Amino acid sequence: MAKERGLLSPEDFAQLQKYMECEPSSQLFSSGDYPKNPSFFLLYFPHQAPAIGYEGFEQFLKIYLEVDNVPHHLSLALFHSFHTDHCLKENVRKANVVCLSDVSCYFSLLEGGRPEDKLEFTFKLYDTDGNGILDSSEVERIILQMTRVAEYLDWDVSELRPIFQEMMKEIDYDGSGSVSLAEWVRAGATTVPLLVLLGLEMTLKDDGQHMWRPKRFPRPVYCNLCELSIGLGKQGLSCNLCKYTVHDQCAMKALPCEVSTYAKSRKDIGVQSHVWVRGGCESGRCDRCQKKIRTYHSLTGLHCVWCHLEVGPLSTGLLSPTSFTAVVVLASEQERKHSKTSQKTTDDSNLCISEALRINPVSNTHPLLVFVNPKSGGKQGLRVLWKFQYILNPRQVINLLKDGPEQGLRFFKDVPDSRILVCGGDGTVGWILEAIDKINLPVVPPVAVLPLGTGNDLARCLRWGGGYEGENLAKILRELEMSTVVYIDRWSLEVIPQQTEEKTDPVPFQIINNYFSIGVDASIAHRFHIMREKYPEKFNSRMKNKLWYFEFATSESIFSTCKKLEESLTVEICGKPLDLSNMSLEGIAVLNIPSMHGGSNLWGDIKRPHGDSCEINQALGTTAKVITDPDILKTCVQDPSDKRLEVVGLEGAIEMGQIYTKLKSAGRRLAKCSEITIHTIKTLPMQIDGEPWIQTPCTIKITHKNQMPMLMGPPPRSSNFFGFFSCPT
Repeated sequence: MAKERGLLSPEDFAQLQKYMECEPSSQLFSSGDYPKNPSFFLLYFPHQAPAIGYEGFEQFLKIYLEVDNVPHHLSLALFHSFHTDHCLKENVRKANVVCLSDVSCYFSLLEGGRPEDKLEFTFKLYDTDGNGILDSSEVERIILQMTRVAEYLDWDVSELRPIFQEMMKEIDYDGSGSVSLAEWVRAGATTVPLLVLLGLEMTLKDDGQHMWRPKRFPRPVYCNLCELSIGLGKQGLSCNLCKYTVHDQCAMKALPCEVSTYAKSRKDIGVQSHVWVRGGCESGRCDRCQKKIRTYHSLTGLHCVWCHLEVGPLSTGLLSPTSFTAVVVLASEQERKHSKTSQKTTDDSNLCISEALRINPVSNTHPLLVFVNPKSGGKQGLRVLWKFQYILNPRQVINLLKDGPEQGLRFFKDVPDSRILVCGGDGTVGWILEAIDKINLPVVPPVAVLPLGTGNDLARCLRWGGGYEGENLAKILRELEMSTVVYIDRWSLEVIPQQTEEKTDPVPFQIINNYFSIGVDASIAHRFHIMREKYPEKFNSRMKNKLWYFEFATSESIFSTCKKLEESLTVEICGKPLDLSNMSLEGIAVLNIPSMHGGSNLWGDIKRPHGDSCEINQALGTTAKVITDPDILKTCVQDPSDKRLEVVGLEGAIEMGQIYTKLKSAGRRLAKCSEITIHTIKTLPMQIDGEPWIQTPCTIKITHKNQMPMLMGPPPRSSNFFGFFSCPT
């Protein structure tokens, strides 16, 4: 049916989204500009031709998506979806070409960015003469592309069309048939469903503003404005903060959001009062009379947007609205107290007024700052962001893709006993730790991890698991309160390339948090990385990723591309050469934590002896920087905070698989040291914290950088035989 209507199938559209998510840097359309690179159009489409054929369309996709080969069925289906549009003239359809402006408009709508910028960009695409005026038919072509995108995103376009029609009537109020850029942007910026469709940035500017998201309801739900049923399985808009729910067409008339996130006057500083919103009674029973709330018949019941947080363990991490005070309130209070004693304005009061809010947490609590990467784990990250915005004060929750980490860290820099929760993969955690380094906080808060996606080696060794599976976030916050502070070493990586004409990939990071490796495992990871960039639709689940990884490992075990690695490099530990003779290695791994490749412990498990110290420390002393004796290495325990690294040799891909499946306990222990220098004489695959690259001959220096406080999750609880009792392990 999709093909008959000239639309992409859901599978093709999902595949296209995967390509766009995989390469955020490929966005050619920046805010307010025509494209970032005007020569892009001139190169393939001379004189900004209004229409392009299939060959030009394929070139457009390759350069825009930054991939070598776009699947033929996808590019052909996408081309025909534009070719069959009724906006094209009959002679254009016969020529087997598509309108370039329509294609550019469509892709700009799928990108991230501010809605205002998208509105301006799409307007300029069709304003070929640059006079800032479009006729109504050209605006309708823009709206058509918006409708197509909405349909692909599974919106009910039958509700959107009347909204767009009403918007057009308001724009062209005089019936002249022309629309200016200012009128177009102003009308679009006040049409809530259109803003949500364009990707309304979830930034909390001030109280009273809803944070809308489209939601399809599997059970009967009623509109908070008109009180009519939204319809079973129909889509509406729901506020992340207060759960206020409306039809698409009712959003523009919705009452302000009832959630207050900060104290606006002195009378607001005190005990938090109830904030009631009609509907949304998920418990099903009234807390006062215990009678059932019949939510299936009408908009009934009231729910408080704060009550689910004000009691129990969650309250120690929650910052209620009374904890955020507008500095104007504090400044006026300060001026009132000192007005009788001094007429001079102090520097402190000026500093107080210059900031928007000040945080005053309740004593004996651990205020929580949550960073969420919405793109981690597919759509998992976005759902976690929405949930945390509801169960915590939204000012505690930072969208990393929109705001980055620096703003939130500076906001909390003076908050005592604060903690940080990072929701994302190992790369996201590294991003936050690097930002903490740059800001140079007076007291560094400990960091916990909610792992999203795959891998997550740091989260595994900190007992936060290998991946979030949709558990109750309240449970995770309770575990956060039971966590303990540990310190993790971090290491500086310096790559000094030799004089060579060979091209080399950029080094992903300059800091090692988890591990660094050369050889067989990096070769497998690099092949996996390249394939995932080319065919992201084939890597859309954890099971598929494991199968692909197994296939690349099998191929590597057959061809052994890194055979006799010891002949291609030399290793120095604290200035002393490491003897690699009489060894047949295909990989060398430098470990900081006891987890690699999504849970493999290459060093091997050795239970730490009870007590404050073990026999190895008594024999060598706690300050021993280098250990290479094989007998002593057998008893060494990995410690991510001992300012030493573990060096392990790998014999091949088969050995890696044996370690991962527990058929073999560990790789070959080579050394334990505090400084490493590696000299390579040929191009080799390398990886750092799971990010692979190909490196030409070089010198690699690894030295200790600093330590970072992290939060270790509570120990797992194991049940006895009958399951009636449990005890911590």
